[in-house]
Amino acid sequence: MKTRKLGASGIDASVVAFGAWAIGGWKWGGTDAKESIKAIHSAVESGVNFIDTAAVYGFGVSEELVGDAIAGIARDKLVVATKCGLRWDIESPTLHAQSEGKNIYRSLAADSIKWELEQSLKRLKTDYIDLYQTHWPDPQTASSDVMETLVQLKQQGKIRAIGFCNADVSHLQDAAKVQALDVDQEKYSLLDRERDADNLPYCVDKKLAFLAYSPIAQGLLSGRVSTERKFGDGDLRIGNPRFSAEALQSISTLLKPLKTMAADTGHTVEQLVLAWTLMQPGLSHVLVGARNSEQAVNNAKAGAIDLSDEQYNIIDKMAGSWEGFP
Repeated sequence: MKTRKLGASGIDASVVAFGAWAIGGWKWGGTDAKESIKAIHSAVESGVNFIDTAAVYGFGVSEELVGDAIAGIARDKLVVATKCGLRWDIESPTLHAQSEGKNIYRSLAADSIKWELEQSLKRLKTDYIDLYQTHWPDPQTASSDVMETLVQLKQQGKIRAIGFCNADVSHLQDAAKVQALDVDQEKYSLLDRERDADNLPYCVDKKLAFLAYSPIAQGLLSGRVSTERKFGDGDLRIGNPRFSAEALQSISTLLKPLKTMAADTGHTVEQLVLAWTLMQPGLSHVLVGARNSEQAVNNAKAGAIDLSDEQYNIIDKMAGSWEGFP
């Protein structure tokens, strides 16, 4: 497994991280605690030392499962990341979403961040977070003020590195007035490359790590999602136009060269997609969800793949031909 630094923090993290949104169950049709813990253990045994979760994933469930899974593992061997800024227990001026009978609000006020961190520490059963990130910007709180709070927590030894998620370059620039960030985490995949034009170049220039979430586009780039696929109740992909019959047909056609390459190399389609993604300029890590051991092990294998120039160019040409969702 290859590792790369989380910006200037000096923290070495596996290039493939275990993304723990799905194991929280929220928007993924429920969860299986035993399978989730086994998946994390399998990922770690396969060389993954980087686990990314968030307080809102399952409304605390994901963090609790991660905490249970890592309880028997030497803490200094792991890089544990979580997020703050989405509250389902208070009201703020910014309603982020309504889901499962809950109103979810954005808040990055100083007292809210500090309170959330303490809750996350309890659920994760640890006394520090390696990477603490804001989940979404809060229109009510300047990014520079948010950064001041996070720097205080870092000085107290409660967090080791600081990151923003779902942020515009303006947010990153405002935060940098206080102190340089370590990480920017954004949605990025072969099908979603908007950040090529803004955040990625900024991260290259400022030497920030760039973490790609949803690099398999919620399964669309696995090569295994067809119109016959049935999703469980509560799964966010139900009714999503990105999973329409027309979109699935377009993606199936797009992936034909990759399926041929997978058959020739013995890798899976998603492993090749992840390997290509990790070769994008400035992109340092991919956060990949897994709900069982088999998925976790297969994802981890992508962290050791070196694409040849020919293989990279084939995938890159294929990616460049994607015209977007119908």
